[in-house]
Amino acid sequence: MKVLVTGADGFIGKNLQLHLAERKDVEVVCFTRSRSVAQLPDLLQGVDFVFHLAGVNRPQDPQEFTTGNVDLTQALCQAVCAVAQSTGKKIPIVCTSSTQAGRDNPYGQSKLAAENALQAAAASHGVPVHIFRLPNVFGKWCKPNYNSAVATFCHNVARGLPIQVNDPAAPVTLVYVDDVIARFVQLMDGADAALGPDGFATVAPQYTTTVGELARQIAAFRDSRTTLMTERVGTGLVRALYSTYVSYLPVELFTYTVPQYADPRGVFAEMLKTPDCGQFSFFTAHPGITRGGHYHHSKTEKFLVIKGQARFKFRHMQTGQTHELVTTGDKSEVVETVPGWTHDITNMGQDEMVVMLWANEVFDRERPDTFACPL
Repeated sequence: MKVLVTGADGFIGKNLQLHLAERKDVEVVCFTRSRSVAQLPDLLQGVDFVFHLAGVNRPQDPQEFTTGNVDLTQALCQAVCAVAQSTGKKIPIVCTSSTQAGRDNPYGQSKLAAENALQAAAASHGVPVHIFRLPNVFGKWCKPNYNSAVATFCHNVARGLPIQVNDPAAPVTLVYVDDVIARFVQLMDGADAALGPDGFATVAPQYTTTVGELARQIAAFRDSRTTLMTERVGTGLVRALYSTYVSYLPVELFTYTVPQYADPRGVFAEMLKTPDCGQFSFFTAHPGITRGGHYHHSKTEKFLVIKGQARFKFRHMQTGQTHELVTTGDKSEVVETVPGWTHDITNMGQDEMVVMLWANEVFDRERPDTFACPL
């Protein structure tokens, strides 16, 4: 399949290009500002699908709204209709419009005029047209300090720069760029056009939040490097925001250190804490060193020896039953501690032992649930 992408070097265009490049069955032709409108008929040769993403939203001269939004779309429609008339091939077009289309301002009026041109092509020549009135799109590679609060907040917070929130309660509707691209690709692959009640193509999910909550959440991502307490970044809006925030980190901030505590036995370091699923740590032990020698009432742990040879010993606090096992870094074997059993771990090898540790709760010095009882 051969695909034409207008606005290919814009925010959505760059993300779309990357996704399409992962497909061996797709050839991409790019239309950017370096090309002229007169080249569109030639660029459409052999094209099977068009993503019309080009547009102008913050020009220095308001006349650019007409040339960049209306004239370009009309020229594209004329070229696509000419193909339909001469060959019978009806090239589908996906177009990114805006929720501002039709508003009483030059930008909104130009986007509405572009929509009208596309709908006229559909009516006159049967060209399949999918118009998306997208809300605020966010994700990697969106230009900061331009027209996206998410991009600006992520860029500035990641660099320790101030952000400005005029009205924390102001509502904002967001859609993640990966969800936009996924829907575009579905249409390219022949999916049915699911239209919203307004008759326009839709992308789901869409997220509604406030500007103040956006600022708070993005600041929490930054602070998690100090507190080690991660946000719930696995699903939904927080997942997408976190991915976006990390994409704005300058290269010198790709790494950060965590506290490490050393004593004659080895070192211990906490890596990550979660709000409700415990924490991750690691420790080392020199040859012959034993760690542990305690029990828990409710706390549970999982140990994974990464390097070395470890002997685990257990004793039931009520019956006195004992159990012993040996594991090594070659086995990738998880050892669980069980409430009511005292336990310890000894380095049985000749080299330093390295062990990864997960505990089901974040350590609380006021209620540690850890009671010394050496075996």
